[in-house]
Amino acid sequence: MAAPTDAPTAPTYEELIALEQDFDDVDLEILRQQSRLSEPLYSKRAALVSQIPHFWPLVLEQSPPELDTFIQPSDSALFADCLTAIHVERFELDTSPRSIALKFEFAPNEYFEDAVLEKKFWYRRSKAGWAGLVSEPVKIRWKKGKDLTKGLTDAAVALWEARQKVADTTAVNGKETANDKGKGKKAGQLPEYTALARKLEANDPSGASFFCFFGFVGAKRWISAEENVEAMREERERRERRRRGEKVEEEEMDEEEKVDEEEDQADVEIFAGGDEVANVIAEDLWPNAIKYFTSAQEMDDENMSDMEFEDASGGESEEEVDIRGLVGKGKKSAESSPPPKKRRT
Repeated sequence: MAAPTDAPTAPTYEELIALEQDFDDVDLEILRQQSRLSEPLYSKRAALVSQIPHFWPLVLEQSPPELDTFIQPSDSALFADCLTAIHVERFELDTSPRSIALKFEFAPNEYFEDAVLEKKFWYRRSKAGWAGLVSEPVKIRWKKGKDLTKGLTDAAVALWEARQKVADTTAVNGKETANDKGKGKKAGQLPEYTALARKLEANDPSGASFFCFFGFVGAKRWISAEENVEAMREERERRERRRRGEKVEEEEMDEEEKVDEEEDQADVEIFAGGDEVANVIAEDLWPNAIKYFTSAQEMDDENMSDMEFEDASGGESEEEVDIRGLVGKGKKSAESSPPPKKRRT
């Protein structure tokens, strides 16, 4: 018996991809609307929590594991001493709502000169098809002997600046394309590259300070604004062709791009996973800050009886930090200071 002539045909790969991209468009529009609707509430929250001593250090104390694992005891001590506020902004809301800016505000302190450390992440697409967050290393003006990153952030900034000089010089000579801008061609030949690689070899990555986060550049490689514009244009063209039912070949890197990709990932990222941590802060810690703060208070009564404040020799363990003792010591009255809570690493 012959099959009915009006039987439905199986969907094509292009149709499925086009539908998935439509879902992505909806997600972006939801993100835009959520950000606009939440903005006045975040402003109200900022005004309220500014009156609560040590609100943000205690929020970080209860942060999700994806973030907490990167916060060393020395970082907790710094936050307890001088962190006053955290802000998150989607600064390209109309064009690229996944781009985020993280701003950390600090009172005058013994660690660095900066009152604000702002880390921007741009959501960009490469011509090879990868899309994600890229950033620029942030200069931290550490005071003498107080650099928790042991020179890694300074070295990351130095390499970044050297790469830009290489790119700018190439552009002046008329040899650069939009795809090359900011990538730092032959970066491995730069003395700053070698210096940073050696510093990374000399430091135990498991004990790296959270402040290395400010030196993060990219999970793959830096993608310039020019390359992003061109890649987005090509992606829009591919989407239109899929909507028309045309078969679209996936983009593949040529051999030169593959060499550049390998070089750019060659052991000089000082905070692997910085893009993931940025998203955890923006999508979890920031919107749920009050929840994490109240959790810090509720945890106190439950856990104080089980926590050991001294080791067998009578001294405090180097692997523990009493975050609540730090934020309360000699700064506020007993009524305004949070109760002590032991943090283990």
